[in-house]
Amino acid sequence: MDQKTGGELLVEALERHGAERVFCVPGESYLAVLDALHDASIPVTICRQEGGAAMMADAFGKLTGKPGICMVTRGPGATNASAGVHVAAQDSTPMILFIGQIERGMREREAFQEVDYRQMFGGIAKWVAEIDQADRVPEFLSRAFHVATSGRPGPVVLALPEDMLVETASVEQPPAWQQVETHPGLTQMADLQKRLWAAERPIAILGGGRWSEDAVAAFTRFSERFDLPVACSFRRQMLFDNLHQNYAGDVGIGINPKLLARVKASDLILLVGGRLSEMPSQSYSLLDIPQPHQQFVHIHPDPEELGRVYRPALAINASPTAFCKAAEGLQPPNEIKGVGEAAAAHRDYLDWSGARPETPGVLQMAGVMNWLEGKWPDDVICTNGAGNYATWLHRFHRFRRYGTQAAPTSGSMGYGLPAAVAAKLAFPEREVVCFAGDGCLQMTMQEFGTACQEGANIIVLVIDNGMYGTIRMHQERTYPGRPSATKLVNPDFAALAASYGAFGETIETTEAFGPAYERARASGKPAILHLKLDPEAITPTASLSQIRATAEAGK
Repeated sequence: MDQKTGGELLVEALERHGAERVFCVPGESYLAVLDALHDASIPVTICRQEGGAAMMADAFGKLTGKPGICMVTRGPGATNASAGVHVAAQDSTPMILFIGQIERGMREREAFQEVDYRQMFGGIAKWVAEIDQADRVPEFLSRAFHVATSGRPGPVVLALPEDMLVETASVEQPPAWQQVETHPGLTQMADLQKRLWAAERPIAILGGGRWSEDAVAAFTRFSERFDLPVACSFRRQMLFDNLHQNYAGDVGIGINPKLLARVKASDLILLVGGRLSEMPSQSYSLLDIPQPHQQFVHIHPDPEELGRVYRPALAINASPTAFCKAAEGLQPPNEIKGVGEAAAAHRDYLDWSGARPETPGVLQMAGVMNWLEGKWPDDVICTNGAGNYATWLHRFHRFRRYGTQAAPTSGSMGYGLPAAVAAKLAFPEREVVCFAGDGCLQMTMQEFGTACQEGANIIVLVIDNGMYGTIRMHQERTYPGRPSATKLVNPDFAALAASYGAFGETIETTEAFGPAYERARASGKPAILHLKLDPEAITPTASLSQIRATAEAGK
């Protein structure tokens, strides 16, 4: 076999394992890898900041189920990228971050930009390692792909010493990675069937990773046979058709009170793939810890998650994909005890999400959502970061298909724009729309340049209220009338888009939105629509003044 550099072996391994794209910010610490990519078949997306690059890799992993690949330089590059690694960790997303590293002979001297990455990322990544020898590159890459995708998916971090990347070796590449599947046992499925037969008020909650389009379809058929109400966990609404007769809504921030009551009154909770962490569990108040009073059936691909917080009556160590396939064999009883509950739960959801409240100002987000719901195709991909603005998307948009949502359960600001870029590159034939607040967008606004360079004609809706709205809302609730450090002075976002040669337009009324959106669509370019929202319109149900008055009255 030919002698190859460590950089060449790494790129060859990425090709062998089917990597579809690399998101990077270049750095001198991994020049040998960049040189090897020059002749490779893998497209490279050049990002503006490492946090944006890592978030793109996370979104790519979310939407494809394959590890998103990110490359950054040492020191500041790695610390910037840590924001995206944290998203991937909390969101159970397969991702591999490669970091250029100082030469091996310079360790422990605090060399230029030296960082111990095992120590830095040890608490948030599934596996952190440094490849010390070029002939071990194929071994480390094979392990990285398997670790990132097996059990509960997550991020892997590999440091690449600069001198190792130019060292040569002759070594064979292993076969491409294969998904390590975990299947439910026959006795466990039989046990679940008995419990479902006996239950009078069961409900399912879907979340986490390791899903597929086939798994979603199989679970839908399963829910129909058992007339089972189905809810989705926080920012995972794409796991069940929101207009299906069994859909009950999402268990997240600002939950429908009727759905909250339904979950608490249930006698069997079937949690598939999710963890019921702080947001969906309503700050860990939804279920008793450690022993829920309901029968709690937990299906998860990682055995360490089973019993970690909630002690299940039945624990099934299986991926959602394998479980949903096995659930095809479960048969309902001759007489379902909770018949009609799914339809009632769905009516509650339609009433909750169908109410379009009027808010202060001439630009009504309810009107914007009404227009979008009538114009979007079922396969539109929606992305967002964090902020009160996201409520309009998550409460009022009806997600219809798997693979249409990229949103951080970690609550990371700045995620929506880079996620939209990655989504458009992964699925160029589909419409991709980013929802972003004015504060959220400016965390990663420079990645709009990446969209323009790649020709990724995403549509960015900037919902601008001139402040960090979520924090201001909490201030008014806790310290009414004492706003602090939340006001923002913003640019002309439409002019910013125009400066890139993209499409930009400012929207100040509800009636102006639809025509502007159609112009953005027709432009064939990346687009920013700058929606100027009244600052009082802080939530769909309460204004800032109302929140302040309620807080003052309660003092």
